[in-house]
Amino acid sequence: MIQLRRAEDRGHADHGWLDARHSFSFSDYHDPKWMGYSNLRVINEDRVAPGTGFGAHSHRDMEIITYPLSGTIRHQDSTGGNGLITHGEIQVMHAGSGIRHSEMNGSASEPLHLLQIWIEPNAVGVKPGYEQDRLDPTLLGEHFALVVAPVGSSEAAPFRIHADARLFVAWPKAGTEITHTLKVRRRHYLHVARGGLKRDEQALKAGDALLIEGERSVQFTTSMDSEVLLFELP
Repeated sequence: MIQLRRAEDRGHADHGWLDARHSFSFSDYHDPKWMGYSNLRVINEDRVAPGTGFGAHSHRDMEIITYPLSGTIRHQDSTGGNGLITHGEIQVMHAGSGIRHSEMNGSASEPLHLLQIWIEPNAVGVKPGYEQDRLDPTLLGEHFALVVAPVGSSEAAPFRIHADARLFVAWPKAGTEITHTLKVRRRHYLHVARGGLKRDEQALKAGDALLIEGERSVQFTTSMDSEVLLFELP
């Protein structure tokens, strides 16, 4: 079973400094049909005005992945983590027993465009932490590469999270055909972050998503240079 979730069907909030699209219920957007997908709780696509951002606030017991699409994020948190994050990098924050952080637009003149992703953990009260790393584009051009895996997994991935979930990323050029084998007993969520792709006769654009259950593979061809995220979930 493959279900299409169109970009325009997501929740929307315009706060002036922040224009946000919510794949699942978040803040003032509430839809009981879209409370999350398995342990994937949040995918927010945020556009943040120059010189503004998310001031210091707290989280606990959540695995938080930030994926910049353009612009610069200035990160600070209560564990001592800090730095600038740009496109091509990912940051992972383990909220655990409690963390306080801010995510600001690091530019006074350029907008910031990012995805913020929350995954519910399978362990609570863990030590908070923060990681940041740059992805290797040579691994992402023709297939999905594993970038986030569960703690304790022996798989090669630059990030580990305290959750039964994996994140694969692909950056295929226009006209690239991708076939990715799926674990049939797991659920999968494919999110088009940038660009567009075609699956059979179905065209997907940026912001569209596929909810996938009981399938052995997913295949598509990109219609333009794209960035695609694929979550493997229980």
